[in-house]
Amino acid sequence: MKKNKINILKRIIDVVVSGIGLIILFPIFVIIGILIKIDSKGPVFFRQKRVGKGSKIFVAYKLRTMVDSAEKIGLRHEIKKDDERITRIGKHLRWGIDELPQLINVIKGEMSMVGPRPALPHQVEKYSVRERRRLEVKPGITGWALINGRNALSWSERIKLDIWYIDHWSFCLDLKILFKTIWVVIFTREGVYGKDGINWDYLDK
Repeated sequence: MKKNKINILKRIIDVVVSGIGLIILFPIFVIIGILIKIDSKGPVFFRQKRVGKGSKIFVAYKLRTMVDSAEKIGLRHEIKKDDERITRIGKHLRWGIDELPQLINVIKGEMSMVGPRPALPHQVEKYSVRERRRLEVKPGITGWALINGRNALSWSERIKLDIWYIDHWSFCLDLKILFKTIWVVIFTREGVYGKDGINWDYLDK
């Protein structure tokens, strides 16, 4: 019963925060969308299959920051700081603004405001039993690992932080993560890329 009440509370917070966020950000999305279309050919939104709670597949939304079909060329799923596939407007969005359309996924109930970042299907196929614990909760737009190093962390470090979050969840912890996310994403912009300038795909580099 207690767990159900917690899930209901978390869902209410998700709907309220994401709903308000979408209303406030809609005019900004329109402006960014126009800039994306002017800058390069392709859709405004980048849609990609991700794995959610209980291994359920869903389509996550992002503002497109790379050339169309970028995952099929170059480094594919791996991304470097000066990646030639990143568009001019994309360089100004990748520090976190590009993730905001996932508020739609939160409204749909596929994601939460806070939780482990959603993984790609081919990454989940490699999960160990311990790593699969990330699938016990809905993935989040932000999370404990994101505000504590983001992509500068190794995969094992991110897993450790995600599992810690799952085991220690509280309303106050989610608020702390949300507020710190604003600081990390807007002001410090730490961990956008790995320590060597590359975001490795499911590897401990």
